[in-house]
Amino acid sequence: VPLVYINIIVAFAVALIGLLIYRSHLMSSLLCLEGIILSLFIISTLIVLNTHFTLASIIPIILLVFAACEAALGLSLLVIVSNTYGTDYVQNLNLLQC
Repeated sequence: VPLVYINIIVAFAVALIGLLIYRSHLMSSLLCLEGIILSLFIISTLIVLNTHFTLASIIPIILLVFAACEAALGLSLLVIVSNTYGTDYVQNLNLLQC
């Protein structure tokens, strides 16, 4: 296994562990999610480039579209929660239920 793949897998694992450990603040959770998406994008791009499978070349672009939607939704939720409650604690998300 090349060293690049090992580095990307370690980056994915660190971002996942960070998401599981630092879940009190919404901003840290969003940053960890972006790290996970970025590592998934890089690994999918490397796999598509190494296999020369041209039909799968759209997969990293689709992943980037979902990442942009996830980032926009997360940032809008962060703005709403921080404007309403003054903090970005994840515990405040339970207060948003109807």
